[in-house]
Amino acid sequence: MEFAVKPSSLRGSLAVPGSKSHTIRALVLGLLGSGESTIGRPLDSSDTRSCLAMIRKFGARVTEGEAAWIVAGTGGEPAVPDDIVDVGNSGTSLYIGLGIASLANGHTVFTGDHQIRSRPADGLMESINRLGGRAFSTRGNGMPPVVVKGRIEGGATEISAVTSQYLTSLLIAAPLAGRDTVIDVPLLNERPYVTMTLGWLDRLGIRYTTDNYRSFSIPGGQNYPSFREEIAVDFSSATFFLVAAAITGSALTLQGLDFNDTQGDKEVVTILKKMGAEIEIGERSISVRGGRLAGGTFDLNAMPDSLPALSVAACFAEGETRLANVPQARLKETDRISVMREELEKMGARVEELPDGLVIKKSGLKGCRVNGHHDHRVAMALAVAGLAAEGETRIETAESVSVTFPNFPDLMKSIGADITLME
Repeated sequence: MEFAVKPSSLRGSLAVPGSKSHTIRALVLGLLGSGESTIGRPLDSSDTRSCLAMIRKFGARVTEGEAAWIVAGTGGEPAVPDDIVDVGNSGTSLYIGLGIASLANGHTVFTGDHQIRSRPADGLMESINRLGGRAFSTRGNGMPPVVVKGRIEGGATEISAVTSQYLTSLLIAAPLAGRDTVIDVPLLNERPYVTMTLGWLDRLGIRYTTDNYRSFSIPGGQNYPSFREEIAVDFSSATFFLVAAAITGSALTLQGLDFNDTQGDKEVVTILKKMGAEIEIGERSISVRGGRLAGGTFDLNAMPDSLPALSVAACFAEGETRLANVPQARLKETDRISVMREELEKMGARVEELPDGLVIKKSGLKGCRVNGHHDHRVAMALAVAGLAAEGETRIETAESVSVTFPNFPDLMKSIGADITLME
């Protein structure tokens, strides 16, 4: 499938869907908890569906309602799946799932689509092995398919968190180990996502101490209780609409966004304001009006998912924009640094690829055929670029947006975007 996008002027307001990151954490903690947990306003997407299918394989019973999902947990004793766990395209489900499997008394086999099978998990597997479990890659390359055998006992390990999901996986699993666990963290990318995980642990009464994220000490033998939580709106999804308004000179209001939440991508609002967009922040809303944008240097280490959309914004900013310190963007569904350079250059952008980011100069983009590379955030970013490019833009692999944002084209149409999803 593909998007056909033409230049558009946007207006109005919209409600942004729930956070994928929060929804997946809630599902996993519901699985590990005792009793029934209620997850209000979950994100319903292919990634969260992959996680939902995964926790069912580990023994959770899930009742799906329109407004909430109810998860009956396993009391900290996940079952050994009776079949291979296929996480589809969900890297978050893969990495957190490896930690769940380390708590099961038997072997669990993980696989996923072609992108998942090229994503490294070696650092996390090494930590599981050090803590008393057994984890290995079937191809010996540190990537899925991966086999994990539990249970971990606890102990000491070191994890270089090239992706924060490595550390999140250990932090969720370690409280259920038999002994105390100490985790040293010499490298941590995407710190706000770990803060998000710790926020969930805090709400559920899990004990731990940390030396400013450089190390964590987690007592073993703890238990997860049941809970009732509402899922926060997703700043990562909001990014595409914020950028769309900024580059088209449009005025939009996004409803439901909570700046007290821990999501790192809320910093996109600050970046766009520094670039020159007019932004007003309400109690749970953001109003943005596009205008003359200017480049700058922005550190995206805490918010790698914003790189595709912000690279589009950079094409319309006066001068030069440097999107820096985000090497982990190469380890997502695609190498997003390389892919965004390649596709924006097709549209006429002047882009320099760095090991850890991009340098982009103001460019007059022209519509053409581009490829989303089966990466939801790349496809949506290129669709946003098409709203301000000259002529029509066609984006291949548009179906990938279902990973996190199934109604993306519908919401875009509702605010005036000329976007069509074509078979």
